[in-house]
Amino acid sequence: MIMNEAWTWRPLGELFEIGAGKTMSAAARNGTHKTPFLRTSNVLWDEIDLSSVDEMSIPEHELPSKLLRQGDLLVCEGGEIGRAAIWNGEVESISFQNHLHRLRPIVPDVEPRFYVFFLQCAFTQLGIFEGAGNRTTIPNLSRSRLAGLDVPQPPLGEQQAINAVLSRVRDAIRAQDQSVVVARDLKRAAMRTLFTRGLRGEAQKETEIGPVPKSWEIEQVGDQAKTISKGASPRWQGFNYVSEGVLFVRSQNVGDGIMEWNEKAFLSPEWNKKAMRSILRSGDVLINLVGASIGRSAVGGDEIDEANCNQAVCFVRLNQDQMYPKFLGAFLWTFEGQRQIHDNKKDIARANLSLEDVRQMLVPKPNPDEQREIVTILDAVDRKIDLHRKKRAVLEELFKVLMQKLMTGEISVGELDLDALREY
Repeated sequence: MIMNEAWTWRPLGELFEIGAGKTMSAAARNGTHKTPFLRTSNVLWDEIDLSSVDEMSIPEHELPSKLLRQGDLLVCEGGEIGRAAIWNGEVESISFQNHLHRLRPIVPDVEPRFYVFFLQCAFTQLGIFEGAGNRTTIPNLSRSRLAGLDVPQPPLGEQQAINAVLSRVRDAIRAQDQSVVVARDLKRAAMRTLFTRGLRGEAQKETEIGPVPKSWEIEQVGDQAKTISKGASPRWQGFNYVSEGVLFVRSQNVGDGIMEWNEKAFLSPEWNKKAMRSILRSGDVLINLVGASIGRSAVGGDEIDEANCNQAVCFVRLNQDQMYPKFLGAFLWTFEGQRQIHDNKKDIARANLSLEDVRQMLVPKPNPDEQREIVTILDAVDRKIDLHRKKRAVLEELFKVLMQKLMTGEISVGELDLDALREY
């Protein structure tokens, strides 16, 4: 791997003091005067996730050495080894567990966030620390191994310039994430209004699924469907995935109201003939029946036409002259739609829905014109969400390319023109 030959390289332990976190024990778990602490799960790449923070009791004489300071660099010993982020002081008093390393500069010409980006590039793209973790048992990055990693020490100004460029791209990525959150909140608010008040200003009536316009009917999904079925088991004799062939839809492809294609699986045409019971069509409403993603649903487009699916996925093929697939798909994401799904979970070790549960779900039914208008409104919000997701994907790829080229010296900050980022 070609690295920047103009940079000085030094062991990480010569640049940072590496502190050890507190080990969780029965005494720490059950003691009094508890202090919040960070786990490896809280430390993401260049981000601290504070959505769930645990606490433990730390003896008073140990506490000063176990607290974080603003600007500390945290590096994961286990899990995704090397994953790193900066603590920005969001909580006044917080500690860290023993599976995290805390790094504090011991020389003046160090920009800690530069090393977050370098470690991400080194571990996830360049592979220059391959074997740094002890892979004979549980993968880990011990203090001695971390201290011994050779890392670059460019001039401080260059560290800061690289940090500024990559931070700008990452901030743009986060802005797109936030825009998706805002647009989805807008969609949820619109759905609450559309599915309870409609578009005609009608008086409401109370029904089994809550208030709806007086002219709307309430029917079971089965009343509107030509077919409600689920897919084939991939455990049949001779089954195997192939690099191309018949698309095989799995539960991970049925996303949060959209189809997700980060991972695609295909069946050979020969094997697919054994599973003719579950040939999908464009416009089918797909619903996950089992596991953690139970109830997630999406309407399949042209990409699923002539596809197959596994037994964890149900598909509903509607009489489209009576109900639009996207109308049903949207209703399934309303509070009432999700309530019916989760109320029908079977009380067994693995949560699941049956086809009969899906058939019996209640759905509002306005006239086709009003359905179409509601779908048009929600489609406009979905296009906005999709636009932000596409922008994010472009920025994520830009970030990876820039990080690798800057860290290897293939390009320098002075060669970059980031004016295009203004639109993000």
